[in-house]
Amino acid sequence: MERRYERNIPALSDQECRLLRSKRVAVIGCGGIGGYLIELLARIGVGYIRTVDGDVFEESNFNRQLLSEQPLMGRPKAKAAEARVQRINPRIEVEPVSAYLDKNTAAEIVSGCDLVLDGLDNIAARRILAAACSEAGVPYIHGAISGWVAQVGISMPGDGLIDILYPQGVSFRDRSVLSFAPSLCASVQAALAVKMLIGRPVETGTIYYFDLLNQEFETIRLDLGKKE
Repeated sequence: MERRYERNIPALSDQECRLLRSKRVAVIGCGGIGGYLIELLARIGVGYIRTVDGDVFEESNFNRQLLSEQPLMGRPKAKAAEARVQRINPRIEVEPVSAYLDKNTAAEIVSGCDLVLDGLDNIAARRILAAACSEAGVPYIHGAISGWVAQVGISMPGDGLIDILYPQGVSFRDRSVLSFAPSLCASVQAALAVKMLIGRPVETGTIYYFDLLNQEFETIRLDLGKKE
């Protein structure tokens, strides 16, 4: 066991740590949620991380995005994520993709991954991502935030979770995000991701909802039907 992972033990076994180092994940979006996801997955020892984002840093990112720093203004977020991981652990393989996820790029972005994590900030892209993951047979861990609240859930291929959460025509006007919401959201996503990657049981068809203003936590079980 490498010393950098010794504090994972005994919460994770040595075998589970080794298994994590063999896994490949994609983090779609390197902003508020995505920056924390990348940090957590790198520190626990996931061996390959594909960082995907076509955006660059701007001043409005600073209130919530872990990767944002003054010297990085105008620099690509995906490349900044790569550099951050290399400073944490140069043995982790990072593939930065400085492109937005859309219908033309989605299939290639999720290909070859064991798991995909959602750090997106809009419904349209989530629908595209869910469809691409379903087509590729890759599980997808959804995360979303707004103001004081966060929600997390696992979307298995074909289960229609994103369509249930975001029916056609739905939109959101509140674009506020407070600094603690993405870190909470990413922590729950990362915990689910680790459990899935090492083969521990997880609950699908469930949304975990956190209201940090009122300090309320709710587990919502959805009736998901497999789509043929």
